[in-house]
Amino acid sequence: MDLRSDSRTEARAAAPRSHGAAAPRGLRLGERVRQLRVAAGFTQSELAGERFSKEYISQIERGKTRPTSETVAWLAERLGVETEFLQSGVSSEERDRAEAVIARGEAHLSRREYDAAIAAFQEAAGAVASVGASDLRVQALAGEAWARMQGGDARAALPLLADARTLVEAPEFDDVDRADVLFRFGVARYLLSSIATAQTLLGEALALAERSELTSDLLRSRILLWRSRCHRRQRDFEGARDDVERALELAEAQRDPRVLGEAYFQASLIAERDGSWIRARSYAERAKERYEEIDDALNVGRLLNNLGNLDFLLGHPEAAVERLNQALGVAASLGSSDEEATAVSSLAQVHLRTGSVKEAEHEARRALELLGNREDRLDEIGNAGLVLGRALLEQDRLDEAEVVFAEVEASFDQLSSGSHKAAAWMAQGDLAAKRGESARAADLYRRAAETLQDFRF
Repeated sequence: MDLRSDSRTEARAAAPRSHGAAAPRGLRLGERVRQLRVAAGFTQSELAGERFSKEYISQIERGKTRPTSETVAWLAERLGVETEFLQSGVSSEERDRAEAVIARGEAHLSRREYDAAIAAFQEAAGAVASVGASDLRVQALAGEAWARMQGGDARAALPLLADARTLVEAPEFDDVDRADVLFRFGVARYLLSSIATAQTLLGEALALAERSELTSDLLRSRILLWRSRCHRRQRDFEGARDDVERALELAEAQRDPRVLGEAYFQASLIAERDGSWIRARSYAERAKERYEEIDDALNVGRLLNNLGNLDFLLGHPEAAVERLNQALGVAASLGSSDEEATAVSSLAQVHLRTGSVKEAEHEARRALELLGNREDRLDEIGNAGLVLGRALLEQDRLDEAEVVFAEVEASFDQLSSGSHKAAAWMAQGDLAAKRGESARAADLYRRAAETLQDFRF
């Protein structure tokens, strides 16, 4: 997934050119100019001609100045080589082969074929190594990192992004390149519940994108949307709302249905938090429409789950169950255990709220089984655990509930979210109260109140 496609156009020579004397690809541009000049039998003055001075050519060769792309093209013409070869030491044919492998990885990624995408990007690493082009190396690293994150292994993405971050500090990269890598780094940290770190990285990415002269509206939109998630996790709902509104403005200007869908989805979650359930449903319906435009069944399923929750909040439990079963059907048809677990967990909550505690217990256990020990799904694991524990509590299975609530608290401890901890303490307080441990119950309720409980259905 190339988030910078709106800020890049690439110009290549129309016909193959001779490379002249092969300059080692590990050299800097200035060194290639010097070797090719000598091989062509030019002095610095002869290469400069009437356009430049001998001193300017000398500065280029010594790496004291960086020529413009126009100057590089002119020098390549004079030296009888491709512009691409003079710029990077790589022929257009070699580069095309490497780019084709990367493009295959991007295609797998767009279809959410994460294992295939990872394999393709790893294959691309070999092709990129033989080409020696750092920009392609960054694309391969960033692509593999994103595939690993989306496939549920965010931790494995970190060393890949660290390598990419080092590479983009080189002068041939621009601020949008650096912003893109920092954005992905921020998303990885968010998925690993390092919320403060994620927020810092996303803020740095946004600053780089905004100071660049290159257009990067879609990248900025995505940065803002992920930063809004950080704000929500830190209970800064005003900050979350501001970021979503800015992202919506940018996305609407670009008319990109995918980013618009994501922005409307986040706006729906914030409106739901505010108790504006009708507005939340309106945003969710608009998000669903945008995803339907591009046949994104996975996100359509996610919106069905969200709409099911809103139906329940608006007093329509039967409609909620119907929507949630639709979401479950979409997830099952796509083979997405993550989304299936989310829909099952939502059904468990509806059953719990409507008094069907046996069904709630069954669905909650099923959700937990689907989620496993996913480090990037601690939120869902904890919420499903809360439903299971409360279902056990309703059946007077207090010792079992105690074990489950302790596991929930352990999961929520890793989330850097006081509101999640408060939900665990409230549940433990209810357990203590049911056992007649009034002092312990009061202490747990007090701790929850102090964190301004914000557990959302």
